[in-house]
Amino acid sequence: MSIFTSFEAHSDSFGRKFLINILKYDNGFFISISETELKLGSISVSLAVTNKSNTAKVIPDKNDQLFIDTLSSRISLMKNGICMISLHTKNKLQLEDMKIINEKVLSAVEE
Repeated sequence: MSIFTSFEAHSDSFGRKFLINILKYDNGFFISISETELKLGSISVSLAVTNKSNTAKVIPDKNDQLFIDTLSSRISLMKNGICMISLHTKNKLQLEDMKIINEKVLSAVEE
């Protein structure tokens, strides 16, 4: 993976388009996920130490906090580092949206 990766994820069932930007650092990632336009939103930060991850909600989300906390924690554990995720959506994420975002982000991070 290069230092900066940008791509789109489309949810076919609801016609939603998500813009995903990933910045890779030596000790972690900053991942921005936004719907339709580039905006910062709720922010979750996870830090992995050995086999344990600690997650903090910097800017809480009223709808999808569990999703970004889980994704942030999982990536920090995969890379044994820091993962910051910003999520901005117009409406609550549906299960299909979460699956698509999760799949796209994890495959990009694993490269």
